[in-house]
Amino acid sequence: MSDMITLLGIETSCDDTAAAVVRLSDRGPEILSSVVSGQADLHAAFGGVVPEIAARAHAERIDHAAERALNDAGTRLSDLDGIAVTSGPGLIGGLLSGVMFARGLAAGAGLPLFPVNHLAGHALTPRLTDGLAFPYLMLLVSGGHCQFLRVEGADAFLRLGGTIDDAPGEAFDKTARILGLPQPGGPHVEVCAATGDPVRFAFPRPLLDRPGCDLSFSGLKTAILRARDALVADQGGLTEGDRADLCAGFQTAVAEVLSEKSRRAIDAAGPGLTAFAVAGGVAANGAIRDGLRTVAQATGLPFVAPPLRLCTDNAAMIAWAGIERIRAGIPPEHHFATRPRWPLDATSPALLGGGRKGAKA
Repeated sequence: MSDMITLLGIETSCDDTAAAVVRLSDRGPEILSSVVSGQADLHAAFGGVVPEIAARAHAERIDHAAERALNDAGTRLSDLDGIAVTSGPGLIGGLLSGVMFARGLAAGAGLPLFPVNHLAGHALTPRLTDGLAFPYLMLLVSGGHCQFLRVEGADAFLRLGGTIDDAPGEAFDKTARILGLPQPGGPHVEVCAATGDPVRFAFPRPLLDRPGCDLSFSGLKTAILRARDALVADQGGLTEGDRADLCAGFQTAVAEVLSEKSRRAIDAAGPGLTAFAVAGGVAANGAIRDGLRTVAQATGLPFVAPPLRLCTDNAAMIAWAGIERIRAGIPPEHHFATRPRWPLDATSPALLGGGRKGAKA
């Protein structure tokens, strides 16, 4: 294999069908193409992602997404050094759609195949966008996950803390549902919060009274529900001002919790950090980003947040994670499990339950 590495990435872990071509050369990494086909319109009537609908949509769209990614990049299958595919964690039907497509394509083209942990894709994105050196502290904050990781290598992650219940993205979506806002909830809550009073409602800051870096957002969601119910009982409904104030209070509480826990995680991460980075869909929230940037500045660490298009699910991060595995000498695999749950740090005790699917985080 030459010094130049070109990979096709496939991502189908939730409700975005994505394909991308990423190349590493002596000029550094380059995203040659990135195709993301969202499914928001398919799930809007149900108030959330329906796994069966998502899986069927992936199966219908993934070949078109991959073809477009190759065409946009001006590459052919013969130009590739391999294919990287998300094999977990995520919705099992969607994962299988992507993995089976990638397996068939790799076998037909005679290409190596690299299974990638979706969370590793997010965690390694700052190396794609900013060339960060190991080790760095990563706050991975998304719809289904929230954890602090000391990222030490392409396959070396030390979890310092994480959510013990809802992830922030789940809390944003549930808050939007409670307040009658569209899904996905995060962007709509942020827009609504922009005109609200963040101090009108005294919402809790969960787990700030306990040491450590673990987080909890389930109680905050319940506080929103109770505040809404109290307003409805008192005045017969919600005004637009009420919604804005509820959203602003909720968003401020989440941002303050993440900021304080980030301070603790930086202390717990130990010496030698090159930066404090954030990735995942919730990292697109401006108020949260601003709070985390302030924390980094106060500690003297560079703050790195990928472009918004690379915060949400995409295949460029999966292709890059595959390139990282090649550089680390990790061999390809064609026979591997598709895993709905797959902790990055398998050595730390699980924060969330096990069961047949295994530990979530």
